[in-house]
Amino acid sequence: MWDRLTEQFSRYPAQGRVARLLLQHGFRVADGGVWAGPVALADTALARAAGVDRRVVKATVETIEATEGLHTVFSRLIPTCHLREAASGLGWGVLEIVPMDAGQPGILAGVASIVARQGISVRQAIVEDPELSEEPRLYIITEDAIPADLLPDIQRVPGVKEVVLGGQG
Repeated sequence: MWDRLTEQFSRYPAQGRVARLLLQHGFRVADGGVWAGPVALADTALARAAGVDRRVVKATVETIEATEGLHTVFSRLIPTCHLREAASGLGWGVLEIVPMDAGQPGILAGVASIVARQGISVRQAIVEDPELSEEPRLYIITEDAIPADLLPDIQRVPGVKEVVLGGQG
């Protein structure tokens, strides 16, 4: 996916950095600006985050809106609430799964089925895109703490390299 999008920005790497930032955070491009849901984001704030001049943000928005394939993608992005860091404050559990190969199917299903057999509700599952993250992870936020004795079963799910238990507290 990212390879298809970067082709459009090959001559303008600074615009590519802005586009990647927008994609990673689910920021939508519409009406000549950048939006996080219904909230308009300032070009200067985006420029600071991407390490570019604010004019590059404006140029990136113009490029996206003028290019049908880019506009189709970037005009439909939605930011997602990631509960990983907040889970402990809610008394929920967090499983962080490091995959052997993030493209291998069945990792989420395998881990979720083990958790479900224990009668633990999954509140959220977030899978980082392997094209947008150098070391993609699967995060499963659970309503109750994950018993440590489940970790060996989770570790045996095909494709799981490492399991980190967190957030329970």
